[in-house]
Amino acid sequence: MIGYTMVGTNDLRKAEAFYDPLMVELGLERCFSDEVMFSWGRKTDDDVPRFMVGLPFDGEVASVGNGNMTAFRSEQAGLVDRLYALALKNGGSSEGEPGLRPQYGPGFYAAYVRDPDGNKLAFVCYDAKIDDQEK
Repeated sequence: MIGYTMVGTNDLRKAEAFYDPLMVELGLERCFSDEVMFSWGRKTDDDVPRFMVGLPFDGEVASVGNGNMTAFRSEQAGLVDRLYALALKNGGSSEGEPGLRPQYGPGFYAAYVRDPDGNKLAFVCYDAKIDDQEK
Protein backbone atom coordinates (compact mmCIF):
# COMPACT_ATOMS: atom_id res chain seq x y z
CA MET A 1 0.00 0.00 0.00
CA ILE A 2 2.76 2.50 0.88
CA GLY A 3 5.30 3.27 -1.85
CA TYR A 4 7.37 5.74 0.15
CA THR A 5 7.20 8.23 2.96
CA MET A 6 9.06 11.52 2.81
CA VAL A 7 9.88 13.98 5.57
CA GLY A 8 11.38 17.40 5.15
CA THR A 9 14.62 18.76 6.51
CA ASN A 10 16.32 22.12 6.66
CA ASP A 11 19.79 20.58 7.01
CA LEU A 12 20.41 17.62 4.73
CA ARG A 13 23.79 16.70 6.25
CA LYS A 14 22.42 16.74 9.80
CA ALA A 15 19.49 14.58 8.64
CA GLU A 16 21.89 12.18 6.96
CA ALA A 17 23.92 11.82 10.18
CA PHE A 18 20.70 11.17 12.10
CA TYR A 19 19.02 8.72 9.72
CA ASP A 20 21.92 6.68 8.28
CA PRO A 21 22.66 4.78 11.54
CA LEU A 22 18.95 4.10 12.09
CA MET A 23 18.48 2.71 8.60
CA VAL A 24 21.57 0.49 8.94
CA GLU A 25 20.17 -0.87 12.22
CA LEU A 26 16.84 -1.53 10.46
CA GLY A 27 18.65 -3.45 7.72
CA LEU A 28 17.80 -0.90 5.02
CA GLU A 29 20.22 0.42 2.44
CA ARG A 30 20.69 3.78 0.78
CA CYS A 31 18.79 3.60 -2.48
CA PHE A 32 19.21 7.12 -3.76
CA SER A 33 20.91 10.37 -2.86
CA ASP A 34 21.58 13.68 -4.51
CA GLU A 35 22.04 17.27 -3.38
CA VAL A 36 18.42 17.60 -2.16
CA MET A 37 17.33 14.17 -0.86
CA PHE A 38 18.14 10.67 0.40
CA SER A 39 16.13 7.46 0.34
CA TRP A 40 16.50 4.12 2.08
CA GLY A 41 14.85 0.78 1.40
CA ARG A 42 15.97 -2.23 -0.59
CA LYS A 43 17.49 -1.55 -3.99
CA THR A 44 16.37 -4.88 -5.41
CA ASP A 45 12.88 -4.99 -3.86
CA ASP A 46 10.40 -2.29 -4.86
CA ASP A 47 7.80 -3.91 -2.58
CA VAL A 48 9.70 -2.58 0.45
CA PRO A 49 8.43 0.96 1.06
CA ARG A 50 11.16 3.57 0.91
CA PHE A 51 11.78 6.28 3.45
CA MET A 52 12.99 9.61 2.10
CA VAL A 53 14.36 12.78 3.64
CA GLY A 54 14.73 15.91 1.59
CA LEU A 55 14.81 19.64 1.29
CA PRO A 56 11.37 21.03 0.38
CA PHE A 57 10.94 21.27 -3.39
CA ASP A 58 9.35 24.71 -3.13
CA GLY A 59 12.48 26.15 -1.50
CA GLU A 60 10.57 27.16 1.62
CA VAL A 61 11.54 26.15 5.16
CA ALA A 62 10.60 22.57 6.09
CA SER A 63 7.91 22.54 8.75
CA VAL A 64 6.44 19.75 10.84
CA GLY A 65 2.76 18.84 10.74
CA ASN A 66 1.11 18.29 14.11
CA GLY A 67 -0.14 14.71 14.29
CA ASN A 68 2.15 13.32 11.57
CA MET A 69 4.35 10.38 12.47
CA THR A 70 6.25 7.63 10.66
CA ALA A 71 6.48 4.27 12.43
CA PHE A 72 9.26 1.78 11.76
CA ARG A 73 8.32 -1.80 12.61
CA SER A 74 10.63 -4.21 14.37
CA GLU A 75 10.31 -7.91 15.10
CA GLN A 76 11.98 -7.53 18.51
CA ALA A 77 11.68 -5.09 21.40
CA GLY A 78 15.46 -5.02 21.72
CA LEU A 79 15.72 -3.40 18.30
CA VAL A 80 13.24 -0.74 19.41
CA ASP A 81 15.54 -0.01 22.36
CA ARG A 82 18.61 0.23 20.11
CA LEU A 83 16.88 2.50 17.59
CA TYR A 84 15.70 4.81 20.37
CA ALA A 85 19.23 5.05 21.80
CA LEU A 86 20.72 5.71 18.34
CA ALA A 87 18.17 8.42 17.65
CA LEU A 88 19.01 10.23 20.89
CA LYS A 89 22.76 9.79 20.33
CA ASN A 90 22.52 11.34 16.85
CA GLY A 91 20.58 14.49 17.65
CA GLY A 92 17.01 13.30 18.20
CA SER A 93 14.84 14.05 21.21
CA SER A 94 12.59 11.76 23.21
CA GLU A 95 8.82 11.77 22.83
CA GLY A 96 8.37 8.56 24.85
CA GLU A 97 10.86 6.06 26.21
CA PRO A 98 10.77 2.42 25.07
CA GLY A 99 8.17 0.32 26.81
CA LEU A 100 5.00 -1.69 26.56
CA ARG A 101 1.90 0.26 25.51
CA PRO A 102 -0.89 -2.17 26.48
CA GLN A 103 -3.56 0.36 25.50
CA TYR A 104 -2.62 -0.42 21.87
CA GLY A 105 -2.69 -4.19 22.29
CA PRO A 106 -0.93 -6.99 24.14
CA GLY A 107 2.76 -7.04 23.31
CA PHE A 108 2.75 -3.57 21.71
CA TYR A 109 6.19 -2.17 22.54
CA ALA A 110 7.22 1.25 21.26
CA ALA A 111 9.48 4.26 21.57
CA TYR A 112 8.88 7.73 20.17
CA VAL A 113 11.42 10.35 19.06
CA ARG A 114 11.71 13.53 17.05
CA ASP A 115 14.46 13.96 14.48
CA PRO A 116 16.58 17.15 14.51
CA ASP A 117 13.94 18.91 12.35
CA GLY A 118 11.08 17.91 14.67
CA ASN A 119 9.60 15.09 12.53
CA LYS A 120 8.05 12.49 14.84
CA LEU A 121 9.09 8.84 14.52
CA ALA A 122 7.99 5.68 16.26
CA PHE A 123 9.84 2.40 16.58
CA VAL A 124 7.34 -0.39 17.25
CA CYS A 125 7.17 -4.10 17.91
CA TYR A 126 3.65 -5.52 17.78
CA ASP A 127 4.25 -8.73 19.68
CA ALA A 128 7.07 -8.12 22.14
CA LYS A 129 8.04 -10.92 24.46
CA ILE A 130 9.60 -10.20 27.85
CA ASP A 131 12.88 -11.83 26.76
CA ASP A 132 12.91 -9.63 23.60
CA GLN A 133 13.54 -6.59 25.74
CA GLU A 134 17.24 -7.27 26.22
CA LYS A 135 19.44 -4.38 25.24
